[in-house]
Amino acid sequence: MTKSRLKVGIIGASGFTGAELLRLIAGHPDLELVVATGDSMAGRRAADLYPSLATAYPDLVFAEFDPTRFGDLDLAVLGLPHQASMELAPQLVGEVGCVVDLSAAFRIKDATQYPDFYGFEHSETELLAEAVFGLPELHRSELVGARLIATPGCHVTAATLALRPLVAAGLVESDGIIVNNVTGITGAGRAPSDTNVFTNIDSNVTPYGLLHHRHTPEMEQEIGAQVTFTPHLVPMSRGILATCYARPAGDCSPERVMGALHEFYTDEPFTTVIDGPPATKSVLGSNAAHVSARYDERTGTVISMCAIDNLTKGASGGALQAANVALGLDETAGLSTIGLAP
Repeated sequence: MTKSRLKVGIIGASGFTGAELLRLIAGHPDLELVVATGDSMAGRRAADLYPSLATAYPDLVFAEFDPTRFGDLDLAVLGLPHQASMELAPQLVGEVGCVVDLSAAFRIKDATQYPDFYGFEHSETELLAEAVFGLPELHRSELVGARLIATPGCHVTAATLALRPLVAAGLVESDGIIVNNVTGITGAGRAPSDTNVFTNIDSNVTPYGLLHHRHTPEMEQEIGAQVTFTPHLVPMSRGILATCYARPAGDCSPERVMGALHEFYTDEPFTTVIDGPPATKSVLGSNAAHVSARYDERTGTVISMCAIDNLTKGASGGALQAANVALGLDETAGLSTIGLAP
């Protein structure tokens, strides 16, 4: 007898993370897409907007959101702006088997930080308390059976995977950490803007969000340390490379730094400790994370690095990995560990 597949709906499927979810769900053995909404693209075929999806979804048309189409689903993924996700989630949690939110609406446990970093008051504090941070490498046991998952996002995923093992092992000081990320242009979203227009991004590298980037509190919450975070937009389509600098603490040594990473990520299906420096091309299109670290004894600096694909492990792939855990599926189902190289 053929095993019935779980029903999935995506709200806000017409953006880059939505398109990546559609790609991944098409190859997932246990999931079946039932509905994909995209109000700004309602009535348009997904294959017209993203020709790469034509073979898997020749007849899929983006629909307007209709809550009655989500009541009997096993999984709903929200690809909406932060405040919109916060307002919609209460309608879905408890009605849908599992809700996975790609925004930051339920990431920060301290609701008082939302006005300062995101510009709105958080009105769903009970759901905020219930939401599980969707990084299985840190929260796998909490994700089992979760009704609401807050995905970490790309910058937070990369920085946390690079730094959390070193902070947890007491090998670096928990203040004064610098997180320096470079990110591909898809992180700026699909809508045309001064940020992603070709003439501005081509042959150009730009820092942004200086001193008060909105993802800083999420990093500090998950890393367990104070960070100064500066992202840089670079002229590539996909990928994030986090290069993080910290002061050594305790009995720090080059061997202990790499040893802490190996110990923390033993048996992890997607996070791999490598000897050389991580590279974004090595993880392109995959759910893999490559991490490595160095201890510069001359300057007294620990350098920890992580490369991920911002749309896969950093967004839709990480969301699917967390959903697999929550729904009792094989954690690796539908996800690749191998980057598209060359």
